[in-house]
Amino acid sequence: EGYHWSTDLVTAVKAIGNFEVSVAAYPERHPESETLFADIAMLKRKVDAGADRAITQFFFDNDVFFRYLDVARAAGIDIPIVPGIVPVQNFKQTAGFAKRTGASIPTWIAQRFEGLEDDVATRRLVAAAVCAEQVIDLIDRGVTHIHFYTMNRADLVYAVCHLIGLRPTKAEAAKIEVAAA
Repeated sequence: EGYHWSTDLVTAVKAIGNFEVSVAAYPERHPESETLFADIAMLKRKVDAGADRAITQFFFDNDVFFRYLDVARAAGIDIPIVPGIVPVQNFKQTAGFAKRTGASIPTWIAQRFEGLEDDVATRRLVAAAVCAEQVIDLIDRGVTHIHFYTMNRADLVYAVCHLIGLRPTKAEAAKIEVAAA
């Protein structure tokens, strides 16, 4: 059985109790959607059903996110819209996933990963730097929350957080080391 629409699920979860519900948002439109405006209308229905926040599909062009945010706000959507960020561990893999989900990849990002197919160590350094650069720009432009798609690479996200200045206290670091042991 299940739910035919995400709005049905949001309504059902809200009816059960006082849960915070996050829903999906698509800055470059959902691959099955005809237009960005159809996506915005669907997000509005999710909000009307009780969604508390939206987390976006990953994107690499921050201007795309801010244009989407402007359109959403103009449509009366006032819940937080949290940017979804994915650090690029493997460019070829990420490019394939981006193609399937409709996310564009700016040429400059592709150029940063050129020639690194067989150089994992350098690729990881570039991945952390590129992601940190994107996050810093979002923060500089007023974003206060970020959702990282870790893709089971918490170490890469940890490096990104370090680069942007988010570091655990010594006590937290000790807990992390113990947990990792």
